[in-house]
Order: sequence, then structure tokens, then C-alpha cells
Amino acid sequence: MVMVFYGSNGKSNPVSMEKRVEHQMKNQITYDIHLPSDLGMLYKVRLGLQNLETSISQLSLCHFKIQNTSSLDTFSLTINKTIPLSPNGDRWIEFPIQWPLKEELSVVTYHLTVFSRNIWSERNLVHMTACICGTHGDTGDRSLLWPLQKVQHGEENESFLVIVDAVDLGELDKIVLLIGSKTDCKFNIKKLHVKEAVKDYPIYVFEVNEEFSVDANKPEIQREIPASFVIRGDKQKNDIDNNLNKEESQAGDVTEYTVKVYTGDKRGAGTDAKVHIVLLGNEDKSEVFQLSQSLDHQNPFERGKVDTFKIKTKKLGRLYSIEIGHDGKGFASGWFLEKVEITDAARNSVYCFNCNRSVDKFFITLYTVFSFPQELVEV
Repeated sequence: MVMVFYGSNGKSNPVSMEKRVEHQMKNQITYDIHLPSDLGMLYKVRLGLQNLETSISQLSLCHFKIQNTSSLDTFSLTINKTIPLSPNGDRWIEFPIQWPLKEELSVVTYHLTVFSRNIWSERNLVHMTACICGTHGDTGDRSLLWPLQKVQHGEENESFLVIVDAVDLGELDKIVLLIGSKTDCKFNIKKLHVKEAVKDYPIYVFEVNEEFSVDANKPEIQREIPASFVIRGDKQKNDIDNNLNKEESQAGDVTEYTVKVYTGDKRGAGTDAKVHIVLLGNEDKSEVFQLSQSLDHQNPFERGKVDTFKIKTKKLGRLYSIEIGHDGKGFASGWFLEKVEITDAARNSVYCFNCNRSVDKFFITLYTVFSFPQELVEV
């Protein structure tokens, strides 16, 4: 059995529960552990069986208590659960640590859907784990294929659902895959979707689009998959309606951005719907802007066209993502967005956000692919 401790300054390495205290009460095991002093305020613990091939098939946990031997601060929790917790062989349990006057995070059930090709035929040979990472930490490596659950087959593709219970991860930013096999094999992973089980949105999309050639005699393959975009729901659309009439930022603390929107050059790519955008930087987030007054065309967002807009808002710092979508209204509301380029003259920077997909009436989030100095832009 091992534990991983998460604090405001980072997380510990897996701590093996080996150093028992000599005097034990009935049905109680006490361990002495030493954590790095730089973890900061602890906020969650992950506990479980690290080795999937361990001889222990189940572990019943009734109560957990942790005490700082220096300050005597104590946290206790009733668990009453048995590991493995689910049919997919998840051998980990996470719980938040609640301290006086500190807000406690909640435990969330996540649905991770894997879209793949021909992995079903290799299910008994392949070992694959996923570590979902967010602003509040990560899930650690969770098994995906032991065994496969709720597999859906298409003509060429298949998908399966994995249920992961973890302390609230916040905004998701990447997934780390570890893939190994008992024999040489090949299979394709197209993308991963992650959302909270009790909510329809947001859906975090991680595009993989890779064929994996696994060699049984070589180390496991590791892939870090950054979030490609986020599909938002109706709540965000309502936020648009509530924010469209907000006053502009006060003069003297305003930055002007030049937004270039590239509509794809394919049949039905244009839209007559009202398009909205939100800019997110490392210092702040803008209000919602409707992109209506194109500097290039009377009718914006037509097939194969580039439309330029000027918007003014508060200082946002370095841009790292945008949220863009439309209201779904109009005769031809479907829209294929190629990319968005935003110029911040005050910072001498141009930010590029690739999309290359259809945008429905909900918001999607696009992350900065790259940025470069403004003087490198061809005139």
C-alpha cells in the first residue's frame, strides 16, 4: 500500500506504508512517514495499491487519520470502502484534507472516453494508464484497460468509457498516457474526452491521432497530450446575454487588440450567426465581445474569407487561450473556423489559435499554439 500527499507547493513521491509503529490497536495500523517540508498546506491524499499485479486482490479501508507530530494538527475521515473500487480495476482512492477555516475540495466522478481503432482486439495484451492533470493536481496513473467497459463499435472506430473518482482537479490541461504490452502490437488512439459524470458540459477534448507500435521488449511508451479545446454548454451562452451590455473598461487602463478570424474554405463553412469571443490572459479575462463590425467585409465570416476586428478591453497580460462561439441563429448558422490570430500592439506580440473544425452554437476554448513578435508579420 502506498500514499501520495498533495500540498499547496506540490506533491510527494509515493510513500510506501512499511514503517509500522510497534504498538497497534486491534484492526488499526499506524505508520510513521516523513514528508518533504516544502509541500505546504496539505489538501488531498491518494491511497491505494500501486502494483496492479500485487497478490492483494482487495483492501478494506474503514478510517483514516493523520497527525502532524510537531504541531499536533489532526485530520480524520471515515472511508468504509474496498479497493479495487470499480470493475475497471482502479486501485486508488482519493480524499480531500479539511483543515479549520480552509475550504475543502470535493470528490468528483470523471468520465474519460477513449476513441480508438482496433484496441479491442488487443485488450488482453495491452496495459494502458492515464494521468489526468489539472490546476488542482492530478489523478496519478489510472488503469484504462482492466477490463474494457461499455465498448461501442463503429465501422472503423470504437470507444469505451472509464470512470475515475478524484478530488476536484479544477481546469484540466493535459493527460499523460503510459502504454505497454505483453507482446508486439499496433493500435490507434484518436482522441480522449473528459467531463464530470453529473454534467453534460464542459467536455475537455484531447486530440491524439497517433498509431502506437508497442514493443514488448522496450520500456512503456509515454505521451503527454495537452488539451486541444473545451466544449462549453448553454450556461456560457446565457453568460453572453448577461454580459453583452457591460460598460467598456475605464480609459487609461485599456488595451486594443486586433482580432483576425479565418473562416475555412470549404462548402458550408460560412455563418450568418452572431459570433462572440472572450480573451484570457495570465493577468485577467475580458468581457464577452460580439464580432460584428468587420474591417474587411460587410458580411463577415463568409467561406474562405479573413475578417479583422478591433476590440478594446482591460489589460490581460500574455494571452494563453480564447473562448469563441456563436448563437446558432440565422439561415446558415454552421461555421467552420480555421484559426484566429490576435495582435497585441502594446506587447508587440501576435498570438495564433488554430481550430480547423466546425464550431456549433456553444463556446469552445482554443489554446495558444504559438506567439511571435509583431515585426515578423508580413505586411
